[in-house]
Amino acid sequence: MPVFPDLEGSMAAWSRLETIPSAQETLSSLRDDWIIALATNAVDSTEDEIWRALSRVDLDRLIERVYCFREIGHKKPSRGFFEFILKDLGLSSSSVVMVGDAYDVDVIGANRSGIRAVWFNRQSEEERVGTMQRTIHDLKELPKSLLSWELDTNK
Repeated sequence: MPVFPDLEGSMAAWSRLETIPSAQETLSSLRDDWIIALATNAVDSTEDEIWRALSRVDLDRLIERVYCFREIGHKKPSRGFFEFILKDLGLSSSSVVMVGDAYDVDVIGANRSGIRAVWFNRQSEEERVGTMQRTIHDLKELPKSLLSWELDTNK
């Protein structure tokens, strides 16, 4: 969900909430094959408040887990943040992909923990692609990006 700089406090109490374009369709298409979790550095919201905000835009039914700074005690890009999530999910870093819009925090943080990452760059045409990184500019590109990655890593 986009952050509106003019709104303060818990996102659940904001006067307006929106989803990223194509979020519903994209998450729905991934739901059968992926565990979908939200990982956020939000300081003004508890896990319960995040669930309430997700419910307001009908995303709660598509997300299985919510991980937030206030509950974990670490912020992205720290290893502690990502290690907590891996341990809680019972997954290895090689089976997880982080999708985020903050390159240094989401992508680099995940990579430092051995997690592949997709940079969701809606701000420019810049692309960063490598062994541990992909770039998308529209959320609709995510399923194809994940599929091509799976094929690349199985060679």
